[in-house]
Amino acid sequence: MAGITVAVEKPATTPRRARRPLLSRVPALVVGCYLLAAVVGPIVIRYDPVHTSLEDRLLAPGSKVSGGGTAWLGTDGLGRDLLAQIVYGARTAVLIGVSTVGLSCLVGVLLGAVAGYFRGAADAVLARIFDVLLAFPAILLAIVIAGAFERSVLLVVVALSATGWITFARVTRGIALSVRERPWVDAARVLGVPGRTILARHVLPFTAGPVVALATLEFALVVLAEAGLSFLGIGLPPSTVSWGQTIANGKEYLETQWWISTLPGIALSLLIVNVGILGDQLTARYGRGRSD
Repeated sequence: MAGITVAVEKPATTPRRARRPLLSRVPALVVGCYLLAAVVGPIVIRYDPVHTSLEDRLLAPGSKVSGGGTAWLGTDGLGRDLLAQIVYGARTAVLIGVSTVGLSCLVGVLLGAVAGYFRGAADAVLARIFDVLLAFPAILLAIVIAGAFERSVLLVVVALSATGWITFARVTRGIALSVRERPWVDAARVLGVPGRTILARHVLPFTAGPVVALATLEFALVVLAEAGLSFLGIGLPPSTVSWGQTIANGKEYLETQWWISTLPGIALSLLIVNVGILGDQLTARYGRGRSD
């Protein structure tokens, strides 16, 4: 009896463990599809946002157009293909999102790292700039800037970057304040290593994880803000396709031709939701930065 062992069968948990990683990859796959559509879509689909075909206006999804093709997602009030507008709108959203986040990240990380590491006057000046810019709502300031000048892609990027860099600067400053007190940083100072070298080699690498996670979340906010500006008619020019413009063009036909505003709205919502989830995943993994 003493030599008999009883094998207890454990419940199978492999399917659950395998299911979680697959579900967690869905946001990245969806965002990847949008990026692919933004890059490859305009090459495959030829579209002129200025050209209109009144013969094909307000066609339902799947209808034949006068040129012999098929409007798979229908047409708008001016006869423009809705599928092409969604694809070109994805390119616009990705372009403005990446440009705005890149500019905000560059300015914010540099200012935040310098202020957090060197302290003194640089930190005091940056704090006052924070106070002034944070007194204005970000979207209101973007509306004022975008409405004061002629509409263009560059203007939208500048308007959205006016306050976008503040979040990057605050996060980077907090990390720099913590890292500057680490023993290896003190050792580098004792050895006579220049401050800019310490900042580049021993401080900035620790900001990579949190900054990437923050950039993902900011990308979603920028895309949504750009769509809002274009919806109001103060964002991009008519020659540049935007989801916000397409949604605005269909607001007069919501009761009958619902697809004009609904389909671009769904495309925008899917991108925002999945980028937000991806940002939360990156924040949970890298948001606190490296600790060693």
